[in-house]
Amino acid sequence: MKFAYTILYVEDVVKTIEFYEKAFGFQRKFIIPEKDYGELISGETTIAFASTALGESNFRNGFEKSSKSSKPFGVELVFTTENIEVDFQKAINAGAHEYESLKEKPWGQTVGYVRDMNGFLIEICTPIKAE
Repeated sequence: MKFAYTILYVEDVVKTIEFYEKAFGFQRKFIIPEKDYGELISGETTIAFASTALGESNFRNGFEKSSKSSKPFGVELVFTTENIEVDFQKAINAGAHEYESLKEKPWGQTVGYVRDMNGFLIEICTPIKAE
């Protein structure tokens, strides 16, 4: 088996993809004509977005929607960068909300957290250096 996709269910797929392009520098792979599903070019694992309406049609038992007004889910997307201060500020300038400021961890990694326009938690960090 191979980990292939992370799909986040959002109210507006197009606006979310535009946000990820501005905030994190990703490029869109595609958005389907119905505008209820789209993907980013994001490396080996695809980050995708589907509309909450599509999620409601997929899950007859329902699902918990992400919201900026509540605490984030206990899961995060993690983006690594060598330019941590610049990229963290770029995300905030594009509309991400700072959740935890940049901090250096005991193992030497710098880590900060933002929330996207839908309330999803995103870690922006430097790569962990192998010794």
